[in-house]
Amino acid sequence: MSAVRTHGRRTLVPWHQEMPHSAKPHSRILPQRGVSLKVLLMQDFQTAASVLKHRLPHSAKPHPRILPQRGINMSMLEKECPNDGTLQEDLEAVADSDLPLTELSGKTILVTGATGLVGSETVRALACINRKRKAGITILALIRNPKKAESIYGNLLNRGDINIVTGDLLRPDELSHAVRVPVDYIIHCAAVTASNTMVTKPVETINTAIEGTRNMLEIARMKNVKSFVYLSSMEVYGRMDTKEPVTEEMQGYVDPLAVRSNYPLSKRMCENLCAAYYAEYGLPVRIARLAQTFGAGVLPGENRVFAQFARSVMEGKDIVLHTKGTSEGNYCYTADTVRGLLTILTKGADGEAYNIANEETHTTIADMAEFAAHTLAEDKIRVVFDIPESNTYGYAAETHMTLSSSKLRALGWEPHYNLEQCYRRMMESMKARGLS
Repeated sequence: MSAVRTHGRRTLVPWHQEMPHSAKPHSRILPQRGVSLKVLLMQDFQTAASVLKHRLPHSAKPHPRILPQRGINMSMLEKECPNDGTLQEDLEAVADSDLPLTELSGKTILVTGATGLVGSETVRALACINRKRKAGITILALIRNPKKAESIYGNLLNRGDINIVTGDLLRPDELSHAVRVPVDYIIHCAAVTASNTMVTKPVETINTAIEGTRNMLEIARMKNVKSFVYLSSMEVYGRMDTKEPVTEEMQGYVDPLAVRSNYPLSKRMCENLCAAYYAEYGLPVRIARLAQTFGAGVLPGENRVFAQFARSVMEGKDIVLHTKGTSEGNYCYTADTVRGLLTILTKGADGEAYNIANEETHTTIADMAEFAAHTLAEDKIRVVFDIPESNTYGYAAETHMTLSSSKLRALGWEPHYNLEQCYRRMMESMKARGLS
């Protein structure tokens, strides 16, 4: 028997090295204590897994997610989103990009908020990089709801390179216990994104942002990570009225007495937490200020304006605006955003912030609604206004700005999709997954 290697609390035994070539399985699973290795000498991975599952008592059954081992035949693995051709195309484009992804080979990457839009697409993209580039990345997907994770990832979780980690960002002891293995990189995507929650549960929104980020920064410090990317928002810029492109050193006004301001103000505080950890501990933090991101892979239940407009187009229903729509929006396609995050992760400077936005998609909410009704729906629907007296929907304060991505472009990043492509690819993806 080969020497045992200890990884956290699991015992990894490279038993496959002692087998004749003809007997080696396509994939590898972790043998459990007390289980005969004979059952693992089967060529059919699924049969072996099934036998293990039924032989173990319930209390001893392994976690359904297993860590991959070196040499795993990634070419035999299922694609990352086989039922959504548009999303799969996006993922493969990320994997085929000219980013220095070899730096991530053999590393462990923790992604928080892995059941959110950006988090889940980042996890899938890393899995695609594994399959296409044989990168051997161990992907830790931090989530709160295992059932939701299973509904999003499906059979991809059986592949072996995505490891579900269940933990609460607000419980540091639980979080530390959940993340027991060494971690090289962290992409912190977890955040409240529903505007309605920001006005109905403002205290919880603030706590999730600040305490959750502080706890993740502590994890990063304990693990001595190579890079920590915090996902911030364009909302940190506040209310601005300028014709000049907005760059990272600029700031506008945020009303501290407006309840809805909890989101931009807590994002500002989290950015300052990142700066503090960099200054005091030398933690290699990098900040990504995202424009509103949408495209293929949008999740069930998504209710931000881009999803509302897309559903109206697909269902042939009028678009209803609850504001005058004069606020200016900045947008970016999902795959472009993921490439931006990986660019910052591998090429960004520590202690710096970077806008991720496609300047060509800049438009007002009203103009985007008219674009959807006229261009996408071919004038078969209309835009109507139903404006309440108070901000019951939790919309962000009106602003007039165009984000500049010049700093990120200087690292070699370029957006690939314009506004129409963002919408058409999102709607193709929604149709493929039965979300229309």
